[in-house]
Amino acid sequence: MEAHLEHVNITVTDPDRTAAMLTAIFGWQIRWRGPSQLGGRTIHIGTDTDYLAIYTTDDTAAPAAPRRRLGGLNHVGVTVEDLDVTEERVVEAGFEAHNHGDYEPGRRFYFNDHDDIEYEVVSYS
Repeated sequence: MEAHLEHVNITVTDPDRTAAMLTAIFGWQIRWRGPSQLGGRTIHIGTDTDYLAIYTTDDTAAPAAPRRRLGGLNHVGVTVEDLDVTEERVVEAGFEAHNHGDYEPGRRFYFNDHDDIEYEVVSYS
């Protein structure tokens, strides 16, 4: 039996802003949007096979707790075909690329979004 990662759920302050960023940088599409079963709202954005569930609570000032904490992960890794074009999109979106690295078998860089969530962008081309 082979398993595949379907989605990751992250908490953000503004799902619409994050969805616009992810669309501009990665070309992803909104798969679904609506109320969360826990209150607040969620947007599912990604491809036909995998996505990020970007969630916000009804009260962004609520104390940090599971599913209500900003940036509660190390980073989100995304593969792209053209690393240079993607980095241009990151910069055009107002973010700073950092920690560039070449390693076998690919190249990568990182950037942090509005909520200080870090994304690793990697190309194996």
